[in-house]
Amino acid sequence: MPIPSLDEYREDAPVCQVTCVHDELVAPLRESLQRTEGISTIFKALADDTRVKVVYALSQSELCVCDVANLIGSSKATASYHLRLLNHMGLATYRRDGKLVFYRLSDPHIGNLVREVVEHLEEQGDLRSGRSNVPVASMRPQSKG
Repeated sequence: MPIPSLDEYREDAPVCQVTCVHDELVAPLRESLQRTEGISTIFKALADDTRVKVVYALSQSELCVCDVANLIGSSKATASYHLRLLNHMGLATYRRDGKLVFYRLSDPHIGNLVREVVEHLEEQGDLRSGRSNVPVASMRPQSKG
């Protein structure tokens, strides 16, 4: 099944036929929009399925690089790459314990965000099988063949 482009989603979106700005609603919202600065950085870090899994796991427990590699089914180098990226983006911190390096989330809010999305998707459909009622291209089941 081909992944639809964003243009396909825009075609179906209803749009106002006249311009009418409701200043009493827009003015207070404009001021509050500054609170959203920097949020896209977090979503960029979470735009990778592997990193979402890592963040979800770290929201449950502090883990060493070997544990993360085992959980995501990768090499230590791949796990280290994702952990290092999360660390550089300020989402994870680490500590050394002898020859081991343990990572944890730098803020529990990030783990809460991922858990909230998981709960949302579970309410929408069966997340584990890849089926969901959420019209997101990346959540569509892949054909087996």
